[in-house]
Amino acid sequence: MNYPFWDVPHIGSGWVIGMIAIFHILVSHFAIGGGFYLVMAEHKVLKSGRADWLAALKGHSKFFLVLTGVYGAVTGVAIWFSIGLANPEGTSTLIHNFVFGWAIEWTFFIIEITAASVYYYTWGRIPDRLHLTIGWIYAISAWLSLVIINGILTFMLTPGSSWLSVAGTGNEASMFWYAFFNPTYWPSLFVRTLICISLAGVWALLTASRLDGYEQPELKTDIIRWSCKWLLPSFILLPFCIMWYLYMVPEARSHLLSLGIGTIGQGIFTQVTRAVLVAVMASATIAVVVYFLAYRSPRSFGFGHAFGVLLLALVATASTEHAREMLRKPYVIADHMFSNGIRKTEVEQFNRDGYLTHSPWATDADRETWAKIDRAGTGVALAADAAPEMYAAQLKRGELMLRGQCLACHTRDAYRPLKKLLAGRDRESVGSILTMLHEYKDDSPYKAYMPPLVGSAAEIGALGDYLTELVKKKEPDSASTADKVALISQP
Repeated sequence: MNYPFWDVPHIGSGWVIGMIAIFHILVSHFAIGGGFYLVMAEHKVLKSGRADWLAALKGHSKFFLVLTGVYGAVTGVAIWFSIGLANPEGTSTLIHNFVFGWAIEWTFFIIEITAASVYYYTWGRIPDRLHLTIGWIYAISAWLSLVIINGILTFMLTPGSSWLSVAGTGNEASMFWYAFFNPTYWPSLFVRTLICISLAGVWALLTASRLDGYEQPELKTDIIRWSCKWLLPSFILLPFCIMWYLYMVPEARSHLLSLGIGTIGQGIFTQVTRAVLVAVMASATIAVVVYFLAYRSPRSFGFGHAFGVLLLALVATASTEHAREMLRKPYVIADHMFSNGIRKTEVEQFNRDGYLTHSPWATDADRETWAKIDRAGTGVALAADAAPEMYAAQLKRGELMLRGQCLACHTRDAYRPLKKLLAGRDRESVGSILTMLHEYKDDSPYKAYMPPLVGSAAEIGALGDYLTELVKKKEPDSASTADKVALISQP
C-alpha cells in the first residue's frame, strides 16, 4: 500500500508487461543463440575456405547487432519500467534479494554489447583468429547472462523451502544461493538454452531467405540447410527437458495443468492447458514448414516463408511464457507474495486492522466519513438511497479496495472484465462471492488461481457496493444516481 496503483484501462497492467516481454524474449534468446551461430558459422567458413559465406555472414551480423543491441536493450529497459509500475512490491523483493545477481548480469550485458559491436566493426580489419575470439567472448558472456537471469526467473515459481523459511525476517540474503539454485533452475536453464539455439536458426532463416536462389543457388542452399539444423536439438531434447521441468514444479503449482489435461476429454480446458496446446501445435507446425519448405526446397524458400516461421516461433514463445506465468497463480512469488502484492504473512494483519487503515491514498476526511458509516452500522452494505456524500465515500472505499486487490489481474470492462464476470448479479450475490474469497477455504473454487480478499468486514462491504454499482445498468437521465457514483469514473 506504499506504492501507487497503475490502472491500465482495457488490457490491464499485466498484459503491458506480457506484450513487451514476449517480444523481448524472442530477441534476447536470439541474442544468446545467435552469438554461437555467428562464431560457429565463421569457424566453418575459415575451416572450409568458403569465402562466399563471408558477405552473407557479415550481413547477418549487422542485422544481429541492430536487432539485439537496439530493440533488445530497449525492451529490456521497458520490462523494468513496466514491472516496477505493475507490481512494485514484487519488483522490490527481487531487487533486494538478488541485487548481487543483477550486478553480475549487468556486467555480462556490458561485455556482450561491447563485444557484439567490436565483432561487427572489425570484419576484415583484424586477424581472423582474433576476430573469432571476440565472437566467442560475446557468445559466452551472453549465455552467462542467461545463467544469472534464469536463477531469478525460476525463483519466482519455486523459491524453495530454505528461502521461504527466512522470508520476511530480513535474513533473506543468507539464503541467496538456495534461492538462486532453486528446484527448477537446472531444467529451466536447459530448456531456455535449447530455445536460444532454435531461435538462432529461425532468425538466420529470415536473413538467408533474402539471398537470390538463382544467382547464388549453392550459397543459399547451404546456409538455409545449415540454419535448419539449429532447430533439430530442440525437437529432440526439448520434450524431455520440459518433462524434467514439470517434474520439479511442486504439485501445488502444477495442479492447474494436470487438471486441464485430465478434463480434455470433456472439452474443458484451463488457461494453462490452452497455452500448452497452442505451444505444441505451433512448434509442430514449425517443424513441418522448416523441413518441407526450407530444408527440402531451400532455393525457393522466400522471405514470406521465413517470416511465417518467425510468427509461429512468436506464438510458441508467447504460449510457453504464458503457461509458465499461469503456473504461479495465485502468486507472483510462489508461497510468499500474491499476484496483487500482498504477502501471505500480511493476510491476518490486514483482516484484523483493515486493508486501508494505513493507506496513503485515503485522506483523513475519508477515514472520518468511513468511521461515521461504520458507527451507523451500515458499512457492510450501504443502501443506494443513503446520503450522496456518504454513498460517494463508501464507493471510494470500495474503489480503493478494487484497485489494490483486484486490478492486478482484472479490468473493469475488457480483459477478465469484472462487469462481464459479475453481470446480472445483485448485491447479495456479489457479497457471497466476496465472502468466499475472504474466507479462502480449501474447497473454494477460486483458491487455485485467486488471492484471498483481505480487509475488514466494512471494507469488503464497500467493495461489494462498488462492484454492484459497477455492473448495474444506469438510467441515462438519473441525475441523483450519477452524482452518487461519480467517483467510479475517476482515476
